Amino acid sequence: MTSVSADEAGAHFGWLAAFVSKDMSASSALTRERLGWNPDGPTLHADIRAMTAKP
Repeated sequence: MTSVSADEAGAHFGWLAAFVSKDMSASSALTRERLGWNPDGPTLHADIRAMTAKP
């Protein structure tokens, strides 16, 4: 990971830069409460690591 300027982020991510540059925390608490959902798979970090480890 590398820190880039807002202009560089805009050039790289286009319209998505507005979203990826925000510090937005998220929680699944509301989804769990309303739908009775509980995750049972790997964490996002573990899933991404597994994808990059494949040949």
